[in-house]
Amino acid sequence: MEMLVSSIWAVLQPDVILAMALGTIFGIIVGALPGLGSILAITIALPFTFAMGQVAAISLVIAVYCSSVFGGSISAILINTPGTPQSAATCLDGYPMTRAGHADAALGWAATASLIGGLFSTVVLIFAAPRLAQFALGFGAIETFALITVALTCIIGVAQGSLIKGLLAGVFGLFLSTVGIDQMTGQARFTFDVFAMSNGFPLLPVIVGLFAFGEVFYRLGTKAVSAGESGVRVGMKIPKLKEIMLRWKTVLRSCLIGTFVGILPGTGAATASFISYAEAKRSGRYRDKLGTGEPEGIIAAEASNNGVTGGALVPTLALGIPGDPVTALMMSALIIQGIQPGVRLFSENPGLMNSTFVALIVCNILMFVAALVMAPILTRTLRVPEPLLMTAVLVLSVVGSYGASGRMFDVGVGIFFGIVGVALRFLKVPIAPIVIGLVLGPIFEESLRQGLIITDNNFLSFMSLEYPLAMILLLLAASIVLVSAFRETRKALDYKKQK
Repeated sequence: MEMLVSSIWAVLQPDVILAMALGTIFGIIVGALPGLGSILAITIALPFTFAMGQVAAISLVIAVYCSSVFGGSISAILINTPGTPQSAATCLDGYPMTRAGHADAALGWAATASLIGGLFSTVVLIFAAPRLAQFALGFGAIETFALITVALTCIIGVAQGSLIKGLLAGVFGLFLSTVGIDQMTGQARFTFDVFAMSNGFPLLPVIVGLFAFGEVFYRLGTKAVSAGESGVRVGMKIPKLKEIMLRWKTVLRSCLIGTFVGILPGTGAATASFISYAEAKRSGRYRDKLGTGEPEGIIAAEASNNGVTGGALVPTLALGIPGDPVTALMMSALIIQGIQPGVRLFSENPGLMNSTFVALIVCNILMFVAALVMAPILTRTLRVPEPLLMTAVLVLSVVGSYGASGRMFDVGVGIFFGIVGVALRFLKVPIAPIVIGLVLGPIFEESLRQGLIITDNNFLSFMSLEYPLAMILLLLAASIVLVSAFRETRKALDYKKQK
């Protein structure tokens, strides 16, 4: 008890609180700007930790990390432009709420879900980090392939209007993920001898193109220009407890999915948000309304991608194995402070670990408060006349596409996919399946090929009792596909009878 009190006191010191507050505000702003994101935010903050104490340095990095993940949802909701790839799923219901004049409610749901997801994953980190880290090590390529297969079924859920068009869009997204250098053979695939395409289509410019450029071009093409969103409510409307309780199952599932996916190295928050959205589309209370501006869609995306923040620290702290570039940077911040992450960290530095846990809790609360304070300024931007607003979106999209890697080629990619996005809208082809395929494609292919190497090219072994978890997940994916096909067939038959 005495150690816990001293840890809380260490976090409540003025310099630590100031570091967390500034880190939170900075993280939200950077996360909301397309093309920047958590990696750049932590990279900028890292040099400031050199002159700080251990607790202040760790608290600053954690604050930037948590708030930048949430920050991406702000631009996703307000201007249909995900600030970070993990916020792409938030666009599906967040922006329709903004178009309906409920931007304040959408921001409130996003902030609340982010707070719950962040706190939930922190509690899991506190009580179960070493055990979960060992479990994550046993989650191999075959199990990862099965998990991603389940995630890909969310294409069915977001294929609004036409299942065939949605599946074709998903396949197109998977194809886009194969462009570039094959990581296993070193062969160039579909690059057409263009050196800039060796790394494939970068995720962020494609997302910015499909959503942001596509929105601007679509409005220009349809001449859908108004005097501004004058009917948008200013500020942030926090959802009532009764509304949250109506969706408590989705909240809990999304937190669990986000934390679990965060523990697995190499998956990331974007994967978690789409898996969670797929599950909400399958079993949520308001699943039929998802994609039209239903808060349950925002909950699924935001609770899961913020749940990843605590989950991702499990292997980083307990095993010294960073799961992605963001946690690798956080690990480097610990090493700079003379702290070596690994199996002995919890036993050798219990006081510091307790302070880290307290800092995680405080940072999530500060993130919510900062969002509440900044919301009136953010939502007022929607009252700017639409020509000016769309010009600002266009500028941010160009800067975001360029800022992802510093290449003009990426700006061209963004513009190209903006044109593709407009064409798809006129053809009534859903855009979300393309993003899902592009996000999950690399992990899907890598885990499949690794699994085939393990089983000597025997795919049926994936369904054997030797891999029980993979078998269960693949059976779940098959059942989702079969049930969806049955529903579509039944709808078609009912439609023919009515005619």
